[in-house]
Amino acid sequence: MRFGPLAPDEAEGAILAHSLRVGGRMLKKGLVLGRAEIAALTAAGITRITVARPDPGDVAEDAAAARLARALAPDPAGAGLRIGAAARGRVNLHADCAGVVGLDADAIHALNRIDPSVTLATLAPLTRVMPGLLVGTVKIIPYAVPGAALAAACAAAPGAIRVHPVTRRTAGLILSEVAGQKPGVSEKGRAAVETRLRALDITLAAAAAVPHETAAMAAALSALPGEIALILTGSATSDVQDTGPASVRAAGGTVTRFGMPVDPGNLLFLGEQGGRPVIGLPGCARSPALNGADWVLERIACGLGIGPDEIAAMGVGGLLKEIPSRPQPREG
Repeated sequence: MRFGPLAPDEAEGAILAHSLRVGGRMLKKGLVLGRAEIAALTAAGITRITVARPDPGDVAEDAAAARLARALAPDPAGAGLRIGAAARGRVNLHADCAGVVGLDADAIHALNRIDPSVTLATLAPLTRVMPGLLVGTVKIIPYAVPGAALAAACAAAPGAIRVHPVTRRTAGLILSEVAGQKPGVSEKGRAAVETRLRALDITLAAAAAVPHETAAMAAALSALPGEIALILTGSATSDVQDTGPASVRAAGGTVTRFGMPVDPGNLLFLGEQGGRPVIGLPGCARSPALNGADWVLERIACGLGIGPDEIAAMGVGGLLKEIPSRPQPREG
């Protein structure tokens, strides 16, 4: 790419490097100058303009951005994405369904190392998205890029970005209640959980309020509809042998994990019953604020595997925002 001043009659096919008002028309920066623009410039008495001329083999910014976006998502519908139109060297990729973002991070790093003029920015891996949300943006920084650099970028990250769609569409909720519980606690929990599910386009199939006793909770779990079973206990789960996990085992299920390195959300437990996942929600799930249970629920809803290793890895970045209303703040 070469820049420099030219007389208008020498600039046909060049790229205007700065915006100009010519008569009643604005010629915008980045415009490829054709005969009509050259004539308008000459008629206006403009004798010098600054232009950019692509080198042989260069690819114009919009064409380059569109080509890279297609390489990233060769099957947009299959990847849960919608690819926007190219404009000013940019193409946006939007989610076409509810789910979580899937990335080949190593491939994207490799793409972004090829040439600083060819870039891809994305949301963080496993970010929850809804239809229409921006997932990634391709940006070609100059007016054109070398074809070899573009080809290398396209080859570096084919299919590197997608949305894992929600595959489990229903959930059931058990709310255990303890003696002397404040009125409205169960309803608050039900409402907060239903809001979380609705954000994932999941229907709350049933919510059962039962005494905080192993037998009662186990019976409710066995009868609970839904592809995901959720348990929100009236008393915080403090051990893998506590009432919540015990009720899963009493219903013929298993508990695979108690506790997670995410705060708030430490007291989550995870298991399986009747061929479906069971999530024992921490008490902070009664609040709409982000907590560790959100990360677990989102992955399970999208059919992604999650076990002890995946939960253990959540500790990096797992210290979530402190809020003044916590009964026992981490500090203070």
